[in-house]
Amino acid sequence: MVDEKQMTIKMVLLVDDEPDNVEVILDALEFRGIEAKSATNGQQALDMLKDFTPDLILLDLSMPVMDGWETRQRLEDDPKTQPIPVVALTAHAMMGDRERVLEAGFDGYVSKPISVATFVDDIRSTLKKNARPS
Repeated sequence: MVDEKQMTIKMVLLVDDEPDNVEVILDALEFRGIEAKSATNGQQALDMLKDFTPDLILLDLSMPVMDGWETRQRLEDDPKTQPIPVVALTAHAMMGDRERVLEAGFDGYVSKPISVATFVDDIRSTLKKNARPS
């Protein structure tokens, strides 16, 4: 999915229920030439993943209908989606939150608010730092 050497990301699924966050993040991705689709909750994301396979999923943790924690577990349980890297994109930025996210099986952690200028590099950095063993 994500090329470990170049961290090539061509298509992203962003799952976030805050319209302002979605707009800013989609703009930041598209500015760097990355196509992106968005969902407003975990259930909508799972439904969308039946029809396409992104290189990366950016997943908010606190959403209605299905939160990011449950969504991550369902992605892990499905052989089709299990290989897709999932980065938690969250305002949960208290001490211990990053560790809790990684222990839950996420492939990375980026806190909000994001830095538009460094966002894509921040994603690549967290993926590289937390890469799954081959």
